[in-house]
Amino acid sequence: MNKPLPCYEVHALRYATRDGRRKNHFLGGDPHDAPMPMDYYLWLIRGEGRTVVVDTGFGAEVAARRGRTLLRHPAEALALMGVDAATVQDVVITHLHYDHVGTFDDFAQARFHLQDDEMAYATGRHMRHRQFNHGYEVDEVIGMVRMVYKDRVAFHSGDAEIAPGISVHRIGGHTHGLQCVRVHTTRGWVVLASDASHFYEHFEKRRVFTTMFNVGEAVDGYQTLLRLADSPDHVVPGHDPLVMRRYRASEAALAGIAVSLHEPPSLETHP
Repeated sequence: MNKPLPCYEVHALRYATRDGRRKNHFLGGDPHDAPMPMDYYLWLIRGEGRTVVVDTGFGAEVAARRGRTLLRHPAEALALMGVDAATVQDVVITHLHYDHVGTFDDFAQARFHLQDDEMAYATGRHMRHRQFNHGYEVDEVIGMVRMVYKDRVAFHSGDAEIAPGISVHRIGGHTHGLQCVRVHTTRGWVVLASDASHFYEHFEKRRVFTTMFNVGEAVDGYQTLLRLADSPDHVVPGHDPLVMRRYRASEAALAGIAVSLHEPPSLETHP
């Protein structure tokens, strides 16, 4: 008899934000040049005695250099949820862009889960070009290479199980080795899209973000997100401020900081 899958809590933790306009977020621009701010998240998965963090954000130095508003250090956001970054054992890095890997050295005991294709891309020939390299911080890529030499990187090629009820799936598109994370919860399978869909509007309307390595993989990736999730309402985009409005606060004191993705959204997320 198969053992039932664990059901995990999943939380989105908002740690930074920036202003933006619609033309900045859609390949080919947008006829409605209206404000469209962008939020920055990391995600916390826990249950059955296990804690997994998805992405590690960026710190004050990078925020200042790139003109982002840092609301709280990622480790501080985790601390508000009772998690000490230094003790986390497993961290999924969806891709190596600065806003997803920037504070990895705060996770002193972690094994980092990364796609083969992402490391090859971030250290390979395409990084000669500004179009592809502008989202990476060289020192952070080098830092992750150092983690490889310390045997602290678990490489995956395509789909892989991190733990029962938690898996990663290569999407590509935005970067060559971008991966999403699928989590089993009490409301079913939730998919953390990360930058496979920056905003709800990307996967809902089959449009793509401006920073893109492979448009075809990105568009095909939307079908993968929907296949892995129990419904469109179970897909959580990587940067949309609407996430904070559509889900309930993880705790009353954390309104605007952390929301519970394992609970149903209060609003429909599909068109």
